Amino acid sequence: MEEHEQIHKKIGKSLQAIRKARSLSLDQVADLTGVSKAMLGQIERGDSNPTISILWKIVNGLHISFTSLIEEDAPNVTFFRVQDIEPFLEEDGQYRAFPLIPFDQKKQFEIYTVEMEAGCSHISEPHNDGVEEYILMMQGTLQVSFQQETYTLTTGDALHFSADQMHTYTNLSDSKTMYHTIIVYPS
Repeated sequence: MEEHEQIHKKIGKSLQAIRKARSLSLDQVADLTGVSKAMLGQIERGDSNPTISILWKIVNGLHISFTSLIEEDAPNVTFFRVQDIEPFLEEDGQYRAFPLIPFDQKKQFEIYTVEMEAGCSHISEPHNDGVEEYILMMQGTLQVSFQQETYTLTTGDALHFSADQMHTYTNLSDSKTMYHTIIVYPS
């Protein structure tokens, strides 16, 4: 019984958060969903035990997924340690891409920390249409080439480009080069 009470409180909090995020009144949600204002108020307060059919009316009326009413809140803080992450290795380990912040459907991007040894060069195949890449240099000198263009980046520089074309990264330094790559996917 304890768990049922908790899930209904969670549904109530989620419904209220979604309603407030969209600046909707209870009356407006009632109009969208066909669920009475009184029932919606009881659900939000956690006083009601709504049936699945009422929940379906709510999710269909608000155009949200059923599970969005019961999903756990994402933590406000997520801590990623690069030394705890297994890198993708290329060029016999001379190129190491650490998936520092993994892709998340809600955010549409991922962030890698990349290390390249001196003299290393890595060719990246074109990504899908609309994919963009941002490079933020941390250390060393990096050359990025695509089509007829070549850019040389040093510590603190940034570069943004459409990644739906073949592109080559080359470490021009005589020591390790490090940079962050943010890959943004079209929604």
